[in-house]
Amino acid sequence: MEMQTEVKTKKESPSLFGMFTSPSEQFIRIKANPKIWLPLLIVSILYAIGLFFMVSAMDVSTLIDQGIPENQADLILGITKVTVAVTGIVTPIISVLFSSAIHLLIAKAASSTVTFKQLFSMNTFIMVIGAAGIILNMAIRFAIGGNPETYVTSLAGLLNLEKPGGLASLEFFGIWSTILTAIGLHKTAEFSKGLAWTIAIIFFLVSFGIGFLGGLLPEASSL
Repeated sequence: MEMQTEVKTKKESPSLFGMFTSPSEQFIRIKANPKIWLPLLIVSILYAIGLFFMVSAMDVSTLIDQGIPENQADLILGITKVTVAVTGIVTPIISVLFSSAIHLLIAKAASSTVTFKQLFSMNTFIMVIGAAGIILNMAIRFAIGGNPETYVTSLAGLLNLEKPGGLASLEFFGIWSTILTAIGLHKTAEFSKGLAWTIAIIFFLVSFGIGFLGGLLPEASSL
């Protein structure tokens, strides 16, 4: 009898793969049994793999097209590859830490009992969607060529733009992550659906705005 009770009360661990198939269930599991270190390590490795494909798809001509002097292109390419490799490991950690801190502040104001560990775990699991997006896009670019900065799953990619500009910020996996953020805030943090969607959309709009302006800067400088 005691063995049966122990089995029933054992908390199931959330699954990164489950974020693609049953995200709502994973968010409920995260609330009961938040996991951080192994999922964060896996996500960081996936980002590093995706960015490895990115730098592999880059060559000297890519930098020259962006206005880098030809005699400096090889040096800049080497520096870029090292920088991207480090970025692949650090970016998920900083991103999850920042978003979790903001979510926790909102949770305190909304009188939610969610913990920082639960939010950190939730955002880490959501990041696997972005990691999958980078790997898919960079693998395709590595295979078919073209500007690695133009995601094939973005509006710029759908329009087949060699210079993505601001349209690169409107991207499928980014929208998918936004939807999961809203679901996660509702299921894990127990925010109301209205509040959860409002926060997720605001995060998306801020990210889109920054990316849009960043995409326009190279075009403006070339005029």
